[in-house]
Amino acid sequence: MKPSFTPARRALLAAVAVAGLAAPWATAQAQNAAAGYPNKPVRIIVGFPAGTGPDIVARLLAQKLSEAWGNQGVIVDNKPGAGGLIAATEAARAQPDGYTLMLGETGQLSIAPSSYTKLPYAPQKDFVAVSQVVTSDFVLLVNPQKVPARNVKDFVDWTKQQKGLFLATFGAGTPGHFGAFMFGDAVQLKPEPVHYKNTTDALGGLFSGDVQGVFASVGLAAPNVKAGKLAALGSTGATRTNALPDVPTIKEQGYANLEFSSWFGIVAPAKTPPEIVAKLSADIVKAVQSPEGKAKMEEAGFRVTGTGSQEFTRIIAADTVTWGKAVAATGFKAD
Repeated sequence: MKPSFTPARRALLAAVAVAGLAAPWATAQAQNAAAGYPNKPVRIIVGFPAGTGPDIVARLLAQKLSEAWGNQGVIVDNKPGAGGLIAATEAARAQPDGYTLMLGETGQLSIAPSSYTKLPYAPQKDFVAVSQVVTSDFVLLVNPQKVPARNVKDFVDWTKQQKGLFLATFGAGTPGHFGAFMFGDAVQLKPEPVHYKNTTDALGGLFSGDVQGVFASVGLAAPNVKAGKLAALGSTGATRTNALPDVPTIKEQGYANLEFSSWFGIVAPAKTPPEIVAKLSADIVKAVQSPEGKAKMEEAGFRVTGTGSQEFTRIIAADTVTWGKAVAATGFKAD
């Protein structure tokens, strides 16, 4: 007895047959696209101004990737504002072809989901993690012309004689913002965070004496400390940073529970072809873990990690939980 095929069944069988033929073709096309990638300039969006930690990392990485890709152009595009949210929103909506990437950081990808009730993008939905590039400790900076303290204990004692503890931040919802609260808990003081639009304005507030201190990334802190413009009272890592080896950690100074850091990594718009993501990840890891790449990153004050895509995905998710608890403890909402 011959099987009976209705028109609907014939259409279904035809669709399955076409899909079966198309699948190998699509796979081959994706592999060819990855093999030829990149064949035009790649743009890395950075949500912070030139000279800041993310910008320094992006430019060092862009140089190494350009060299690895036969001097193919890699452009760093600074889109500062709103604690990196402007850049993240633009990057999330970019064409998912591997030619627009973002140098993301902890605030944009792991803190923002808890601190904003109406975030214009969803980090784990709108991006695919490519590679965590580096981690960065923070340094408590003061203006030596305005603050007499040269270590954390003296700073705390001096602050208690003032009208309050005013700490600058580089924007509401950034790691330095919640780091200020962590510091307050550790030293049993209630900080008053003063939010600035950018690093230039925040450092201006420090120089003028409008604020007493700021938690800045090592990459930003080191040049100012070495030039004698600012004094470093302590760093927030588990160990001292190579960029400022004479600066003790805050933990060393008797505040065992105070340790926090940030990270920077490359993400791409969701639906970027997996083959391109895999190539990008491998090329980034090779670039930053090369002797020259690693040396330059460490010289700038960063700790090189260079993870794969899956590991970076795990880090973003885990830190979203960790920082979410810190945000909840302060009751902060940015909107």
